[in-house]
Amino acid sequence: MNISLPDAAELPLLRDIERAAGEPFRALGMAAIADDEPPSPAELTRYRAARRLLAAYGERGDGGAPERPVGYLMWEPVDNCLHIEQVSVHPDHARRGIGRALIDRAEKDWPQAAALTLTTFAEVPWNAPYYERLGFRVLAEDELTPGLRDIRAAEARHGLDRWPRVCMRRPATPRRPPETMGR
Repeated sequence: MNISLPDAAELPLLRDIERAAGEPFRALGMAAIADDEPPSPAELTRYRAARRLLAAYGERGDGGAPERPVGYLMWEPVDNCLHIEQVSVHPDHARRGIGRALIDRAEKDWPQAAALTLTTFAEVPWNAPYYERLGFRVLAEDELTPGLRDIRAAEARHGLDRWPRVCMRRPATPRRPPETMGR
């Protein structure tokens, strides 16, 4: 699997991934989430220009067809942390480690992060329980940073609080200093 900054021409494909990834929410009675518009082309362009957008590409198809994005991740720096704004994988490519690979690559690309944070639905199996398996933990209300409080307030204004949501955090992977020469 290849993970890299997507080309500008691929941004509409990321919106298609988001729409497909939202469909399973319907089965949980969360049609409003399934119907929510993906990030706009302008928003994706802004993340791309800031180099805070990654796409995961599937294997080349039969006949040498070009790789296509099958997942993507957008992030923002929030309170000295790498805040995952969105990570989505097309359902046809789920359960292959793509989301984990995108998160790990974002962390590698921004090594100064003190931790990784995100907000997600508490009771959706592929949300909070999934992130717990990746080493994230739910933050108590008194652990929320000012930036996370602002994000949660914006989510509430958007109507996402109709379902239980949580903020989660994972410590950044400690970086080993490079080996010294001559040992």
